[in-house]
Amino acid sequence: MTTPNTPTGPDLHPDPGPDPESAFLLSAYTRLRATVTTHTTTHPILPTPQTLTQTLSSLPSAPFDLPPSTPSSTLTHLLESILPSLNQQSTSPYYYGFVTGSCLPIAQAADNLVTALDQNVQVHFPQSSSGWVHSSATFVESTTLSMLLSLLDLPPSRFPAKTFTTGATGANILGLACGREYLISSRLSSPEKSVAKVGLVKACIAAGVADIKILTSKPHSSLLKAAKILGLGEECVLDVGQDDKPWRIDLDKLEPALKEAEKNSTACIIAISSGEVNTGRFATAIFDMPKIRSLADRYKAWIHVDGAFGIFARALPKTDQFLSLRACVAGMELADSICVDGHKLLNVPYDNGIFFSRHPSTLTQVFSNPGAAYLAPPPSSSAAGSQEDGIFGPLNIGLENSRRFRALPVYAVLKSEGREGMEAMFSRMVFLARKLASFIHNSEHYEMLPETENHVEEDIFMIVLFRARNEALNNVLVNRINQTGKMFVSGTQWQGRKAVRIAVSTWRVEVERDAKYVEGVLREVAESFVEA
Repeated sequence: MTTPNTPTGPDLHPDPGPDPESAFLLSAYTRLRATVTTHTTTHPILPTPQTLTQTLSSLPSAPFDLPPSTPSSTLTHLLESILPSLNQQSTSPYYYGFVTGSCLPIAQAADNLVTALDQNVQVHFPQSSSGWVHSSATFVESTTLSMLLSLLDLPPSRFPAKTFTTGATGANILGLACGREYLISSRLSSPEKSVAKVGLVKACIAAGVADIKILTSKPHSSLLKAAKILGLGEECVLDVGQDDKPWRIDLDKLEPALKEAEKNSTACIIAISSGEVNTGRFATAIFDMPKIRSLADRYKAWIHVDGAFGIFARALPKTDQFLSLRACVAGMELADSICVDGHKLLNVPYDNGIFFSRHPSTLTQVFSNPGAAYLAPPPSSSAAGSQEDGIFGPLNIGLENSRRFRALPVYAVLKSEGREGMEAMFSRMVFLARKLASFIHNSEHYEMLPETENHVEEDIFMIVLFRARNEALNNVLVNRINQTGKMFVSGTQWQGRKAVRIAVSTWRVEVERDAKYVEGVLREVAESFVEA
């Protein structure tokens, strides 16, 4: 006779608990979360020089000749020797350097799943009619990219070619490579002489193209880097910005430049900086893109939008507070290609970029992966994509042959936050940037950049560029701010003089709290310098 506590049936074999691998990983993550502290005002953002010295002294010396270490002791080394010397960019609401998002908790959880299952999403296997399924990863990625197009108010049907990249630099390379291919191919009598087939020099000769130029205004350095990588060269990048607003495309300069290029057998890519990195301002205003599209069609030019962070102005609420910003990104659906950074305003982990294009055939022409039988698409697919579900094989539309499941953290953020949550997050960034801009504009110690007669709050997106009125303070301002340990900013230059840039791009923003905090730091830095 059994008692209520006597196991019967399957309970005769109690669960032995997690296997050793799972037990270690669970313990490791528990220790990690106990060590990583969400930032408070007393928690340093940057490691101290002493901490860095301790980390460096703990690293193995070359040559590599070490006895093995247990996973547990190695984890202790990572948490106690390496982790303290890393900055707190993702845990602090006061890290304003560069344009760096934090990492939303749901994105971090999704990224852990990505690492645990370690999917390589470069080959798309459609659902097999014989019953087997390889992975849902490419289906999730395709859905995520469509969700992003919807968030950014870009018609999915207009951008059938879409993929994830390592970041905006990778996406800019894709955009310029497609532009280069399209410009040459559209001037060829035979596609067999394209750049992808015969190379840049032979294709240009066959097409009668003497040169390729990139017409832009205040381009990000990654655009110049992409031009170098693709064999176009830095000197192909020509500035057609306005004299008084150098971040704005000057239509009165653009058309003559296109005419001159046509006369000299030169093909052109028009690159739109949708969010200039120093000022956060935009290359276009509300009626500019239709005019630029018309010029591009007339002169057979390609339009590429570098929208790394600025493109997210399209996801702001459609209210009067954001009308000016939304006007600056109006018409982006007219572009041939668009670059986006996920690890900035989307607040997902590095490295995460997105590329959209209207021209799938051009993308596959450049990036198809030939000659690897083991990577051939399944029989029901073409090199471009599945004939059954319309999903393009990532292997043939991007740089990498191997890539982690970058889409999942983005999917998790979009699913968790929804449109309302995303709009609220972006709005908080803008409101804080505008509060700080107003404080600086009215300050006796600082001045807003670019210099204007009137501070127009509606022009501010999420970057605040400024300098100290006192030139001696201005020369050391970045260091003075960062030495407080209370916040971090990055230095830059504007019109040949040092400047400071605050980039608000973390989900952790609390507008009133953070405005008061940052204003206090800036006031303290200026007043202590004057007293000294």
